[in-house]
Amino acid sequence: MDLRRDALEILKETSRTFYIPISRLPLELQAAVASAYLCMRAIDEIEDHPELENSVKAKLLRSISLSLQGAADGVIPDDFYQEFHSQDVLLPEVSLRVKEWALLAPESIAPRVWDATAAMADRMAYWAERNWEIHTEADLDRYTFSVAGAVGLLLSDLWAWYDGTQTNRSYAIGFGRGLQAVNILRNYKEDLLRGVSYFPNGWSVDDLQIYARRNLKLADAYTRSLPHGPALDFCRIPLALAYGTLDVLAHGESKLTRSAVMALIEQVTSSKK
Repeated sequence: MDLRRDALEILKETSRTFYIPISRLPLELQAAVASAYLCMRAIDEIEDHPELENSVKAKLLRSISLSLQGAADGVIPDDFYQEFHSQDVLLPEVSLRVKEWALLAPESIAPRVWDATAAMADRMAYWAERNWEIHTEADLDRYTFSVAGAVGLLLSDLWAWYDGTQTNRSYAIGFGRGLQAVNILRNYKEDLLRGVSYFPNGWSVDDLQIYARRNLKLADAYTRSLPHGPALDFCRIPLALAYGTLDVLAHGESKLTRSAVMALIEQVTSSKK
């Protein structure tokens, strides 16, 4: 099995939200977006690992960042593997294979993917060392930019690289923040069990719903501005699933059912702009 197909299999196992829109992309763009997603997922799994100490998470994340910063001529140093295998707990496959995912990106755009992953790993290390303490809305904005708004900027760069599609970068950040806020709402009870809360002081679930919907309005504007093409096809699906998740959470359910996910995807992919 070639690396791209293997990447799609790992993607299918790790994310029902992003597997379908990525699998529908043209092959060259698919490789770039899959590379970016799996690199981000690799470091995200370290950030969220239930058995690693925060200091260890920060060390691993910075080691990955430094390796990516040391990439040259299509070669990525793999010093971080020593750190990986020195741990008593087993890291997930998607994290162990981060170097492979980084090398999946087409040569002409790979350095942008590496840069984005390295920067995000450093930001995640920062937050891990501070136990993700969020006190104000500004703190929340900083965190959601660190792990998601910056992804919106990367995707905008990938659209422009592939076919020249231009986007509003402020809307792109809002798109990422909105999706991350939905994730926080979906997982906040589990986060509390590990001693982490992303809610600013005094905020309720309703306040975070408002925050999420305000940012998703920017995602709406981002998507409306896109021409017909792969970027639009990609963005419609996670946006629809985000709104669907907010709706079911507001009604007391824990998440979208698989059948609801498939119904929303079918609705989106069969509609026209």
